[in-house]
Amino acid sequence: MTAAPTTALPGRGWLGLAMRLFRGSWLDDRPWRTILIYSVLAALPLLIWIHLACARGGFWRAWRLQAPLPPDGSLRRRIVAVVPARNEVEGIGAAVTSLLNQRDCGSIRVVVVDDGSTDGTAETATAAAAAVGASERLTVIPGKPLAAGWTGKLWAMAQGVEVAMRHEPDYLLFTDADIQHDATNVASLVVNAERHGRDLVSYMVRLSTATLAERCLIPAFVFFFLKLYPPAWIASSRHRTAGAAGGCVLLRPRALERMGGLQSIRGEIIDDCALARHVKRSGGSIWLGLTPTTHSIRVYGTFGQIGAMISRTAFNQLRHSYRLLIGTLLGLLVTYLLPCLLMLAPVAGARWLGAAAWLVMSICYWPMVRFYRLSPAWSVCLPLIACFYAGATCNSALQHFLGRGGQWKGRVQDSRA
Repeated sequence: MTAAPTTALPGRGWLGLAMRLFRGSWLDDRPWRTILIYSVLAALPLLIWIHLACARGGFWRAWRLQAPLPPDGSLRRRIVAVVPARNEVEGIGAAVTSLLNQRDCGSIRVVVVDDGSTDGTAETATAAAAAVGASERLTVIPGKPLAAGWTGKLWAMAQGVEVAMRHEPDYLLFTDADIQHDATNVASLVVNAERHGRDLVSYMVRLSTATLAERCLIPAFVFFFLKLYPPAWIASSRHRTAGAAGGCVLLRPRALERMGGLQSIRGEIIDDCALARHVKRSGGSIWLGLTPTTHSIRVYGTFGQIGAMISRTAFNQLRHSYRLLIGTLLGLLVTYLLPCLLMLAPVAGARWLGAAAWLVMSICYWPMVRFYRLSPAWSVCLPLIACFYAGATCNSALQHFLGRGGQWKGRVQDSRA
């Protein structure tokens, strides 16, 4: 009688034991080369997530990024907030009110730049200031026609800075027309800057999670942003990484002057990160963190609206490079989707490694889910969410190719020309 063929394992030592473990059972007769290929493939996303968790500046530890310092009540600083606004009637009133009601920071004035609004934005801002008895601290200026070579928001900000500097401020606050500030938010920014000698301090405000689309995608938006711009690296002079969140940026005027003013970044779509990059390159100290108390009142009701928001800047972030686009999509596939696909692998060891990668991914995402006070179940959904972001990135490249890149409030700001 002829014995049944068997598949020999490569050796009887530790390698042989490892192969037996990856085979899933002692009696599995799958070829060891197949086991090895699946195991190496499965180990890749796990190693990536271990690296991200341990060697990416701790970007995922959201509880350590919440660093608003308590004001001590002794601040006597002159602050001017610059608010670019284009058709922001729904939020400008709350934004202006929250700024004029700031306390413990000294004096604060607000300059609203009405960037061609047609919905009564300027009138709403004026009424909000009058309602809190602070009309004398609000200046509303009509925006000039968009200058060549400038993006819309930066052109509006530049006009606001020109007016703000007449008041000789100690700090400029760049903020959006949909941000409702906590009463001590500005004081916290100033204390943060002065205690640590920082030239730029920025808070990533709490974004809305009122709708299903927002609960699914917004925490991941912040998670991906912090992974791309780890706050620990932003604050470190040893790293070139620089980033900021445009909704809430406190800046020393001398740092703005040292970098060459907003003129030096006039054509940037991702204006907040460009500002931080130029401040850091010119020798400034910068910092980025999270704030749970200041929030955005802009609501994205549908997945399509959030997709459009992502598409507006994604391909610009990739420097309009189709090679980087392909590399990014492959990276998303291996890092986020492959661990799930490995659940279908015929080799048990590969399934275990895929599950381990998914687990580490979920653990890293969980602090951001908790920051937004959502169900822990959302932390395991990151692979599916990443697929949506991959699609939005592809759409961003398509819109740029079609000459419709960077659309915002009726303006195309990132065209092929």
